[in-house]
Amino acid sequence: MKHAEETQADDQPKLKRKAYEKELRRLQAELCHLQTWVKHKGLRVIVVFEGRDGAGKGGTIRALTERVSPRVFRVVALPAPSDREKTQMYIQRYFAHFPAAGEIVIFDRSWYNRAGVEYVMGFCTKEEHRRFLELCPAIEKILVEGGILIIKYWLEVSNKEQEKRFQARIEDPLRQWKLSPIDLPSREKWYEYSRARDLMLESTDTKHAPWYVVRSDDKRRARLNCIHHLLSLIPYKKVKRTALQLPERSKKHKYDDQATLKGRHFIPQGY
Repeated sequence: MKHAEETQADDQPKLKRKAYEKELRRLQAELCHLQTWVKHKGLRVIVVFEGRDGAGKGGTIRALTERVSPRVFRVVALPAPSDREKTQMYIQRYFAHFPAAGEIVIFDRSWYNRAGVEYVMGFCTKEEHRRFLELCPAIEKILVEGGILIIKYWLEVSNKEQEKRFQARIEDPLRQWKLSPIDLPSREKWYEYSRARDLMLESTDTKHAPWYVVRSDDKRRARLNCIHHLLSLIPYKKVKRTALQLPERSKKHKYDDQATLKGRHFIPQGY
């Protein structure tokens, strides 16, 4: 039945922009309520986004965070490790970005780089890869037992759709910045990435920190489904807020504060 449902979802038509934007706005309002609840209760949440190159991680994260405070929903996208970081315990550089009370930290790529990019592209040894898959569930269990909620999403894009998105990046100057030096080689290594994904899911899809797979060929549906699912995983209530009233501008110390700007460097009114 599960596979039948997935096939049926894949056959759905693309979601229209108007319907997408209406539902996205509703979900983003709920994210604002969640944000207040997380601060109120001092929750600590980690959300991991992984997936194939071109799967839509960046767009999903933007949809998730564009209406909330970056002080609560904090996005972390670490660059390649420095020479010093390469000598540390592998996951060590991620610890510094873990949430304090009242924070949701979103990792755009995470320590799972070792299970994917590093393993497939030969940036780590087979032994380092094996050791990571062995230790990762235990480390995550310690974090969960320490009060951190870990939510992990794998965005799965089809071969045909990935090819289409990569081609668009090559042809569109506004998207070319999205092409990293390892993106194009990843097209050749499709099945190597598939096997790496399967090994990762087999070893790290645990009861305390399960993986949730998101079909992402339809970007709009993927974003909505992902946000809706995230909201369902964190029980929250609307926190009653003190009624706000805008104060009147005080006339004390009044002066012509616009006249003092005369002669300053204003930008041209081109629009």
